[in-house]
Amino acid sequence: MISSKAPKPYHPSKGDEVAVAGEPDSSTVDRRSFSQEQRPDLFAPAEQYYNRPTYNRTRTFSMGANQIQAKRRPETYQGDKVGRSRRLSHDEPSNTPRRFLVDVDETMRIILEQEDLDGDYQISITDAGPKLLTLGTATSNGHKAFDIRGNYMLSNLLQELALARDHGRKHIVLDEARLAEDPVQRLSRMIKYSFWHSLTRRIDADGLELICADPKNRGSNQNPRIYVPHAAPEIYEYYMKVAQDKPHLHLEVDRLPENPDDPHFVKSLNDKPGLLALEMRPKLNEKGEKVGLEGIPFVVPGARFNELYNWDSYFISLGLLVDGHTELAKGIVDHFIFEIRHYGKILNGNRSYYLCRSQPPFLTDLALQIYSRLHRSKEAENNAWLKRAIQAAIKEYHNVWMTAPRLDPITGLSRFRPEGLGIPPETEASHFTHILQPFAQQHGISVLEFTEKYNDREIECPELDEYFLHDRAVRESGHDTTYRFEKRCANLATIDLNALLYKYEVDIASAIRDVFDDKLELEDDFILTPSPFDTATPHTSQVGRHSHEIPQSSAEWFERAEGRRQRIDKYLWNEGKSMYFDYDTAKKKQSLYESVTTFWAMWAGHASDHQAEKLMTHALPKFEVIGGLVSGTEESRGRISLDRPNRQWDFPYAWPPHQITSWVGMERYGYLEDARRLAYRWVYMMTIAFVDFNGVVPEKFDAVKLSHMVDAEYGNQGLDFKMVPREGFGWTNSSFQVGLTFLTQHMRKAVSVCTSPEIFFSRAGVNTAAQRQEEEAAETVEKALQSSAAAANKSKNAAAS
Repeated sequence: MISSKAPKPYHPSKGDEVAVAGEPDSSTVDRRSFSQEQRPDLFAPAEQYYNRPTYNRTRTFSMGANQIQAKRRPETYQGDKVGRSRRLSHDEPSNTPRRFLVDVDETMRIILEQEDLDGDYQISITDAGPKLLTLGTATSNGHKAFDIRGNYMLSNLLQELALARDHGRKHIVLDEARLAEDPVQRLSRMIKYSFWHSLTRRIDADGLELICADPKNRGSNQNPRIYVPHAAPEIYEYYMKVAQDKPHLHLEVDRLPENPDDPHFVKSLNDKPGLLALEMRPKLNEKGEKVGLEGIPFVVPGARFNELYNWDSYFISLGLLVDGHTELAKGIVDHFIFEIRHYGKILNGNRSYYLCRSQPPFLTDLALQIYSRLHRSKEAENNAWLKRAIQAAIKEYHNVWMTAPRLDPITGLSRFRPEGLGIPPETEASHFTHILQPFAQQHGISVLEFTEKYNDREIECPELDEYFLHDRAVRESGHDTTYRFEKRCANLATIDLNALLYKYEVDIASAIRDVFDDKLELEDDFILTPSPFDTATPHTSQVGRHSHEIPQSSAEWFERAEGRRQRIDKYLWNEGKSMYFDYDTAKKKQSLYESVTTFWAMWAGHASDHQAEKLMTHALPKFEVIGGLVSGTEESRGRISLDRPNRQWDFPYAWPPHQITSWVGMERYGYLEDARRLAYRWVYMMTIAFVDFNGVVPEKFDAVKLSHMVDAEYGNQGLDFKMVPREGFGWTNSSFQVGLTFLTQHMRKAVSVCTSPEIFFSRAGVNTAAQRQEEEAAETVEKALQSSAAAANKSKNAAAS
């Protein structure tokens, strides 16, 4: 028998305020029933749904708690428990959608006490509560009751109670439809109207308290600190005034030197980490007059990542564009332009400890996608904005990715190879203990003391220098961490980075040709790297031109793209294995770790039709599992043990960036059905986590187990919330919104009722890449057997004759 506690039925009495949308004045309300009243938008955002006019409702007839219980089926009969074989409604039959009268605080108390057995303020399928709660119906003025059953509806009830309390409601009229909402619709709605808002930050007087918080700061000084570029005096004066006007913030404002990415200087900031200033815009009064500055809003990933990130922001922006938040995405590009101008690169993140480090570059694609959505009536303004973005991308391309130390002068390919000194300070305190322990023991000191002496260069250790060179490169790659890059990342010309730079080259060429009449003059002065890249001549001997000498043309950039495509084919493509691999520039051979980033060649567009076909036929089955695409193959990851734990960017984990780039790349080459199938797998995995675990939207998944409970070095992000999810996680939010654009209406309906991919695709008669490969292999074997049998018969006949 499943038993439950029933919250004390709430019956509105005279003087009670009940939130109901669109109510008439109090003189007429008493003569109307709830079924006749104007209904709110059932799925409106919480700030609209719960911020509605209130009215006083006269009490007519009320039943006590004992009367309600008397109307229910008894829980025991002659000492035996009685099970409920069907949903039991105590309300009168009605065609009107059901609504409940709810006492917010009391119902919240009961539901947590009864259902949240692990005390995490969430209701999930791992909680062993009865999954049953009774609420009084609005049509009966609370006299009659209805059972709310199941994990999904109860967790939605808890969420709605928390949202109502956020908006100051003590008692509410709650629509049952809101509790039983299609989970795909509910999650998409929450992302669009709630999560993006909660993840939005601004670096100005109004937003500093929220953005300055840094969970990664382990220093003794926790006062907020902001570093301002040397060439931004107006912004510096702005923050100095904020510090003066708001002394309670204890804000410390420092001005950076002209070259803020010098490794020795960056290391000197480790004990006083701070936020790096971003672009600001004029603040205007009602007359359109400038009255100061204000921060341009942007979106952070969430959880412990409370700053503007590079490649996170690209994928986040794709979701923003799907949801119509074009200006918010446009502001992110404005910040990237600012970072290139003042910090020399698009930073890993806008914190002081990231000054030497970038991340996978997506600026050109993001700028062009935003440009295509800008209002056409402002063509001159839009073109000027795109010009700034393309100019910044060209500067970053030459100064960061096509020069030492990131450029390999032999292959002409680029690597993740940032400069830096010492141990990355943003990691968890114990992250490198297992690496540092043996060295500390050699010197007879503690790990903490050894760390301080090594960072201060009192202890020289070339072996550790090499280790942290590669560790910083892993972090710049965005794939921290993976056995793909273990102790070698800085030497690898990766398929992901070079595919992205090929896309840069094509995007820049296309923009110059299509928007700027095949002529683009550069405003900043810097050295242009030579083109075409001459592998016969050392790159250091090749003399580049100054950026002011000659306007940029599309022909030059298409030439750069074609040269890179040829070098990618030469060094990264493996015809025998039908995949792209990273190239080890130190060992001068391919690194045969199988990574799902092989599909980035299709996203960027440099794969030939032949290569794309081989990728889809031979590579895809290696990565496709029930929940989408895993980061790498189990074989490449290798054996896992206590001494060799799993890494979060290895098998069996799956990440939003890999899904989105693969979907887009496959669609680009005409493999739309495969893209849709993979998108369905991913959206399904997100949906069942959302349904079963109180609305969770995590950073990543175990795509084999269909679980967000990840056993890797960093655990998972996006799980730590109480009662209602507030943010989700940046790029995972986007992956859901983008994924839905790939699904047909039939697929969307199926995933809304949590139809497993295995069931859905078997019913639809769809063969996966793995199934097609198995069929082809079986056909090959069958043909071989037939050929062998024919040969045997021929020999037999010859012998007989």
